[in-house]
Amino acid sequence: MTETIEGLPLADRLAKGIRTLLISGELAPGQRLSEAAFSERFDVSRNSLREAFRLLTKDGLLRHEANRGVFVAVPTMSSVIDIYRVRRMVECGALRQAWHKHLAIKAMRAAVEDAKVKREVADWLGVGSANMKFHAAVVDLLDSARLSDFYERIAAELRLCFGLLKDPEQLHSPFVDMNSKILSLMEEGKAQEAGDEMEIYLNLSERTVLKALERAVEHAS
Repeated sequence: MTETIEGLPLADRLAKGIRTLLISGELAPGQRLSEAAFSERFDVSRNSLREAFRLLTKDGLLRHEANRGVFVAVPTMSSVIDIYRVRRMVECGALRQAWHKHLAIKAMRAAVEDAKVKREVADWLGVGSANMKFHAAVVDLLDSARLSDFYERIAAELRLCFGLLKDPEQLHSPFVDMNSKILSLMEEGKAQEAGDEMEIYLNLSERTVLKALERAVEHAS
């Protein structure tokens, strides 16, 4: 790989690639990452990979344990609460100020339709990925490259939260219809109502994830 790809330094490009794996649900909370495997997967040197790991550790997505290696981070109660605080500020605000014919609404529609198809065949990993695309599109309503990039980092942490649930259907199935309702409100030009519905959605989602994390902690102890 070259020193820069698409304008990004190599380490940043690698970090972005690994972040995408986190968002897709391919990497699970607590999973150990093999330097050899990832170096081969991305066709880069281990030194470059270690720099990417360092960046992701700084972001709180990975953790380094002396003499053990690098692991995917496990969300804490405080991190979940903070993630949802940020989501309420960004996503609800994005909907309330959005134009009902914004191009991002087409991406929201595509994500909802994809989630419904995946739900029919109980592909909950696929439903979760479609859900991530829906909420990324909501942030894109703001037309801010900086906020969209920032939200990508939040989304990676969020997917790790989802990874704590033993029964992903419990989280994803009801929210497909809630996403659909938010989308319909936006298409009808009811931006304020869509923002209000998103706040209800996020409050319920936060409670679901916190309960899952609480059960995981109890089980571990």
